[in-house]
Amino acid sequence: MSSLRFQALNAVLSRTTTEVKIPSAKPSEYFNVNVFNQKKMKDSLSKEAFNSIVHSIDSGSPIDRAISEQVASAMKSWAIGKGATHYTHWFQPLTGSTAEKHDSFFEPGSDGQGLDKFSGEALSQQEPDASSFPNGGIRSTFEARGYTAWDPSSPAFIMGNTLCIPTVFVSYTGEALDYKAPLLKALGVMDKAAVAVAQYFDKSIEKVNASLGIEQEYFLVDLALFNARPDLYLTGRTLFGHMSAKNQQLDDHYFGSIPDRVLAFMQELEIESIKLGIPLKTRHNEVAPSQFECAPIYEEINLAIDHNSLLMDLMDKIARRHNFKVLLHEKPYAGINGSGKHNNWSLITNTGKNLLAPGKTPKNNLMFLTFFVNTIRAVYEYSDLLRASIASVNNDHRLGANEAPPAIISMFLGSQLNDLLDEIETSRVTSKMKQEPALWTAIPKVPQILLDNTDRNRTSPLAFTGNKWELRAVGSSANSANPMTVLNLIVADQLNKFKAEVDKLIKKGEKKDVALMTVIKRYIKESKSIRFEGNGYSEEWAQEAEKRGLSNIKTTPKALDVLLDPKTDKLFEENGVFTKRESHARHEILLESYFKKLQIEARVMGELVDNVIIPTAISYQTTLIENVKGLKDIGLGADTYEAQMDIIKKISEHVNFIKTNNKKMIDERKKANNIEDVRDKSIAYDEKVKSFFDPIRYHVDKLEQLVDDAKWPLPKFRELLFIK
Repeated sequence: MSSLRFQALNAVLSRTTTEVKIPSAKPSEYFNVNVFNQKKMKDSLSKEAFNSIVHSIDSGSPIDRAISEQVASAMKSWAIGKGATHYTHWFQPLTGSTAEKHDSFFEPGSDGQGLDKFSGEALSQQEPDASSFPNGGIRSTFEARGYTAWDPSSPAFIMGNTLCIPTVFVSYTGEALDYKAPLLKALGVMDKAAVAVAQYFDKSIEKVNASLGIEQEYFLVDLALFNARPDLYLTGRTLFGHMSAKNQQLDDHYFGSIPDRVLAFMQELEIESIKLGIPLKTRHNEVAPSQFECAPIYEEINLAIDHNSLLMDLMDKIARRHNFKVLLHEKPYAGINGSGKHNNWSLITNTGKNLLAPGKTPKNNLMFLTFFVNTIRAVYEYSDLLRASIASVNNDHRLGANEAPPAIISMFLGSQLNDLLDEIETSRVTSKMKQEPALWTAIPKVPQILLDNTDRNRTSPLAFTGNKWELRAVGSSANSANPMTVLNLIVADQLNKFKAEVDKLIKKGEKKDVALMTVIKRYIKESKSIRFEGNGYSEEWAQEAEKRGLSNIKTTPKALDVLLDPKTDKLFEENGVFTKRESHARHEILLESYFKKLQIEARVMGELVDNVIIPTAISYQTTLIENVKGLKDIGLGADTYEAQMDIIKKISEHVNFIKTNNKKMIDERKKANNIEDVRDKSIAYDEKVKSFFDPIRYHVDKLEQLVDDAKWPLPKFRELLFIK
């Protein structure tokens, strides 16, 4: 296999930068060119049909069959005019990736002629095999039927020669089998709850949309080197590898000059993304070598998440054209930073007001405080559920590893806002408060806080950054729909409770502003333990968090327990997001994914040490033994081969440890495989099987340092990270 490594290195060294054809037009002129957006709908539909579609998108009401036929006809004509030959319902099953089944527009006619057909029924609904996707026992193999249904709020687009129609995916009996359906439900709950509270301050607010900006981190590695690492292409991460002497310790990669081949990839990615309506804005080097980031402008949250799922697929396709492989794993390389997906969340009204932006007037600042404090109260109340929403086997490597937020959910406000809430907590709410500047005489005046008045705390899972909350704990390969479903739902649920409490006080005769501040003040006090302004990486914080009663759940199987909590069942069911059956099924699905990924890693590790690492080490050891024999044969003393003997001995020690512990790991894996309960099986894989990974890796990495570089079979970290 060492020959494969050096063939890969030769291929990398002979690479040239792939030429990217830059469109002559400005990006604004080809933005959305491959998207059937509302403008194209308006141009191709009757006024009645267009208005009906817009109403359905805004209200969530069903689309009339006759209208869907008009849309299908217009969509087909547009797509065929752009070279499309097929269509697909594009959906996001619980595999974590996107799914699609392509059907041709072509159908033979009764007269022997060909026809291009695409009906309203084909647009609105299809029937993929639901039993072949993760379902947590909701569907049996013999009960295969499931449905994909058109989501008109996310526009159709063309990829290659295929018209892609964003859809939800549900079972025959109506249970959600994807990430989009519960997200849309949670957003509906949020809209209703936020509007009801916002109307305390502004009766013209009729709709509230959650807004999201997703910062996507990733690594690039040359395709030849990737293909020479079985662990990388089978698990997404390196299971072995001694850290390069130079890595990220000089801080010279972050925001550094972008290498030519990488820049060409980024340029093509941006061009194709803009054509698909993905508004990429930022590109730069990240902290670790060969790590990068791209980020779009904020969008409505459902569209933003669809665009991020599409972006990850697009990144992989375009990277291959540049002889790269995109690594979206949260921790592809031990010893350097992993990758996350920072979710920047805010709430925007139909009047253009950001509900999380402090304002210039007392009324606007009271509205800001209302939504700001309710968000804090919601996260305090459901911190374990938010932790579960970002849990995965990949993210377990990253959380709390001094590069990403810890597994303890806390919120960073910045000193100014933190001090403000402390001051409000200790102030007295007076009945003399009025809707005028004098309103604030009894409590501190909220300043108009500029974006740079809140520092960015990289150690906080959820940080306020001026006019938005940044959830930094989401993993780079994750579908953001899961944590965003939870965040929007818990805040909406909290807003509903807040309104009920405020209305109760008003009914008792309290003035509205007094009622608002009374409840806000109590929430500030009750949720204070979730606020933390210090270093989330420190051991002192872990001890302090325990004193505050905050959970520190470091592994996924235990983090997911909250999905079976009656409190969680009540939250989901009362708000119509999940039935108990659906949420418990997701618990099982996530656990199955967890142990299966560890199972694959354990098997790959076992195969590599038995078939690649140990034979390589023994081969080199044999060469040393022959050298020692030769030195002895010519009569040289032991002092002349002392170094060789030391290496021979060390190789044997490492090989014996690896062989013995690999056998133990296999035995533990067999025991785990016989466990029926999915939670117990996941914990067994976590605590029994995974516990062998690091010790085996340590000894393999020691062998890498001992064995002749010319014989070592796997591309080394210095090659993976620095040769482009």
